[in-house]
Amino acid sequence: MKQKIISLITLFAGVFFVNAQNQDFQPAQKLRFVEQIIENYYVDTVKPDHLVEEAIVAMLKTLDPHSTYSNAEETKALTEPLQGNFSGIGIQFNMLDDTIRVIQTVVGGPSEKVGILAGDRIMTANDTLLSGVKMPQAEVMKHLRGPKGSVVMIKVLRKGTPEPIEFRIVRDEIPTYSVSAAYMADDNTGYIKITLFGETTAKEVSEAMDKLSKQGMKDLIIDLEDNGGGYLSAAVDLADMFLNKGDMVVYTDGLNVKPSFYTNKKDGNMTDGRLIVMVNQYSASASEILSGAMQDNDRGVIVGRRTFGKGLVQRPFPFPDGSMIRLTTARYYTPSGRSIQKPYTSGNDDDYNTDLLHRYKAGEFSSADSIHFDPALMKTTLKLNRPVYGGGGIMPDAFVPIDTTYYTDYYRDLVAKAIINRYCNQYIDDNRKELKKKYSTESDFVAKFTVTDAMLNDLTKLGEREGVEFNKEQFDISEPVIRTITKGLIGRDLFEQSTYYRIANHLNPIYRRALEIINSPAEYDAILSHNK
Repeated sequence: MKQKIISLITLFAGVFFVNAQNQDFQPAQKLRFVEQIIENYYVDTVKPDHLVEEAIVAMLKTLDPHSTYSNAEETKALTEPLQGNFSGIGIQFNMLDDTIRVIQTVVGGPSEKVGILAGDRIMTANDTLLSGVKMPQAEVMKHLRGPKGSVVMIKVLRKGTPEPIEFRIVRDEIPTYSVSAAYMADDNTGYIKITLFGETTAKEVSEAMDKLSKQGMKDLIIDLEDNGGGYLSAAVDLADMFLNKGDMVVYTDGLNVKPSFYTNKKDGNMTDGRLIVMVNQYSASASEILSGAMQDNDRGVIVGRRTFGKGLVQRPFPFPDGSMIRLTTARYYTPSGRSIQKPYTSGNDDDYNTDLLHRYKAGEFSSADSIHFDPALMKTTLKLNRPVYGGGGIMPDAFVPIDTTYYTDYYRDLVAKAIINRYCNQYIDDNRKELKKKYSTESDFVAKFTVTDAMLNDLTKLGEREGVEFNKEQFDISEPVIRTITKGLIGRDLFEQSTYYRIANHLNPIYRRALEIINSPAEYDAILSHNK
């Protein structure tokens, strides 16, 4: 038997050697041989599927930072937010103190229909305990989401009700939204916050603009801060709204694909009026496509900090088992011909992965003078011939440094231990009916609600009970932001996500600068004509 095994190994090795000497031997054959050798002769049991996945991941890491492999579960998690819907029970929730608390239900969704209320604590789903067991949020989602039409039995604890209440919920398609806020910043200026670029983004923005136009909007601020991107088509559709017929939005080109040019086929529905796009160092990909199109066409003013610098286009290649490769197939170029992709060597490039940390240490978030572009990569905008640069993100027309005015270690510790969120949850639980009665509309709440000194005293005492030692000097520095965030979170729970931005945005220096510029026609025009 031993001799037989040795003979088989020798035979296999001989075949491998002969093929290896063959000039027609292909790299793919080598991969198959390696997988077979490991599967048949490795000292321990191996899983072929795992071997193949690891090989795919390793190959992609030699290419660029954005070519990736995702298994079936990861693929579903990646694509659901961009596709505009998923099947579930229709709630927004948070997890604090190992408890799932409903913030609000989706209007017309399954949970609202059966009577789930904001403030309810979800204890079980189909007899699986969800609260008090330190379950990861991803695992909680698995129990709440499921195929459309499937049934889940939910038990909740409700304040004022001694026993748990059980609900039978039929899962349904739940919309996901890319517009998280839309409101009038002043009498003439609309504000729209876009968190991602998905299938429904252009439709959502169009509807938001229609609503704001009816309220008197003449000028618009689009907030793309922290927006990591999404679908290229969504960015193109959105840019079309602000450009004239014939204006270019973006073009893509790569070694193995033909160039694709995206040009506006008709005039957009808002080609007049002042436009500002807010960005920061986390604005990437589709956010940079939109920002670059507005900047290169001299259509609007970009305000904030230099964007991330992702100018690579990924094409999805799905597999029958639900897994997927997202392979970089092209680079995209702004209308002036800029590639804004920042430098990289491979997918394992440590400098690339820590680029934002390097920027911070170099002082780039505090001073525009710390930012340097390669003169060889300079282009000019298409109408006013302003200088713009490629090779490292979109540089704003108006730079805004990061604001650390209110930052202290005490505030950091309150946030790290979720003290403000926990206090707001408890305050809402204790006062929801009274608050709803006193502030019947969002505008009433924004204008009239005040976070009192007594509320802040209760908040700091909660912090002390949780190990955050009170520091009077640091509290005084951070008090304005603590008051504002507290009011914003309470308002969000009472009304909607947009309420939070209406309250908290005045703390954001990029937002304040955007309002200054958009309300000063002379400064706005001077920035665009580069006569600063």
